[in-house]
Amino acid sequence: MSSAPQLESNAARVSSHEPIVKPSLNRAVAPFDFLDLKAQFASIRNEVMASISTVMESQHFILGGEVRQFEEECAAFLGARHAISCASGSDALLLALMALGIGPGDEVITTPFTFFATGGSIARLGAKPVFVDIDPDTFNIAPAAVAAAVTSRTRAVMPVHLFGLPADMAPLLELSRSTGIPVIEDAAQAIGSRYHGKFVGTLGAFGCFSFFPSKNLGGAGDGGLLTTEDSAMAERLRMLRVHGSQKKYHHQLMGINSRLDALQAAILRVKLRHLEAWTRGRQARAIRYDKLFRDYGLTSIVRLPPTPVDIEQVYNQFTIRCTNRDALRDFLKSRGIPTEIYYSVPLHLQPAFSYLEHQAGDFPHAELASAEVLSLPVYPELSDLQQNAVVQSIADFYHS
Repeated sequence: MSSAPQLESNAARVSSHEPIVKPSLNRAVAPFDFLDLKAQFASIRNEVMASISTVMESQHFILGGEVRQFEEECAAFLGARHAISCASGSDALLLALMALGIGPGDEVITTPFTFFATGGSIARLGAKPVFVDIDPDTFNIAPAAVAAAVTSRTRAVMPVHLFGLPADMAPLLELSRSTGIPVIEDAAQAIGSRYHGKFVGTLGAFGCFSFFPSKNLGGAGDGGLLTTEDSAMAERLRMLRVHGSQKKYHHQLMGINSRLDALQAAILRVKLRHLEAWTRGRQARAIRYDKLFRDYGLTSIVRLPPTPVDIEQVYNQFTIRCTNRDALRDFLKSRGIPTEIYYSVPLHLQPAFSYLEHQAGDFPHAELASAEVLSLPVYPELSDLQQNAVVQSIADFYHS
């Protein structure tokens, strides 16, 4: 297995000669959104409305040419052989598990520090989610813990590329090669992230993506996508998403209804053309945060997102670790600064998973992360003044 990736700060990639001017302590900033989707839409309004109009004129709303073109464009963007759209990121995870025939008596190893759908998709099929702890630096699943959890019932490993930071995939892929256990990548938050030069979602047996509106590539509602290099699995997924049917009213498999709407595909096709530029904008905001935190003398108080070497992350979230998290969040709210907590309760302590009989203390790194993480606004349209206000207010809280 490979060793853990070397980490460096974003700030290490910024010239020390680039000045950051601290704002006046008395300079106020108007309240703003955690994610400003209206600003994003304003920049592409004409493109989006024209695409919507094309679909409305066609009156073809389910699958069809618009969806097929979106799938082809996603496959080309990611460098994947096959891209199969579906109704949501949650369904993408479910369909990947269904394609592998996973069900009662099977085990799937995953992380407890993630959105509910990761573990929920496993449980919905009657399989057992086997949670293992995370790497405290990256928040992603710890490969050594995965290897230790493998049993004769393990049918898949499901790492999550959390917050847009790729998980450490090399040891997981080596484990897959040596055991034959497939890897299903939960890349819901990470479209465009690269691990050693390759896009996440193209490394394991399946990649699963979400187009929920808050994602870096977000639709006007739910939507999802799977990627795979296996042509037989791709065809199986296309059947599973339409009730297991290849021919109308003839059903070879027990599938589900999980089709992407043509309207969503049309909107996402427009947005896909802008994704790389938006990613650069998020990365620039992350770099600027890093420098601001250093300039305010906060790096010994607040732990910033790491940047593993030879890994490109897309910052679906800019998530810090901090003490007195809830008090800090209340203080920022009083100044009109929005934040979010992803995630305040790890999956193994959720009531829905109580049947697994986990206790507090079973996965201490995940539990501590849940108590300390705070996500800050990070999107291309975020202004310098707004970023300054975020970090200045954090400095005011801790320095007081």
